[in-house]
Amino acid sequence: MEPDSLLTEVILTHPRKSLGKINLDWTPQPGNYLELKGKTYAVLERHHHYHYKIGGYSLQKISLHVQESRKPTEKTLIEGRWVVGDANCRFNAKSEILRCAVNPEGPCQGCRYYET
Repeated sequence: MEPDSLLTEVILTHPRKSLGKINLDWTPQPGNYLELKGKTYAVLERHHHYHYKIGGYSLQKISLHVQESRKPTEKTLIEGRWVVGDANCRFNAKSEILRCAVNPEGPCQGCRYYET
């Protein structure tokens, strides 16, 4: 294992099953996307697992709970973070994972529900 990488278990949320264990050299946050075995997954949750050794705890592994997803093509930077879709729309969820309730699959451009 490389010094800057950490064992990460990737768990599909529904149906719940492990997609495997990999070493990552970055720390995915909820809302990030991860490509694994030719598929794209949205990271929903991240859990840290610690192991106690004399002198304190050390981070043993990370588990990521994911769902299969397409990487969004429309993003808006709002308050220092990227959200899916056009954040100027009244119905935008201002979320890294969900675009909106009325048109979650998008696109925003040409949407009949679009309101500024």
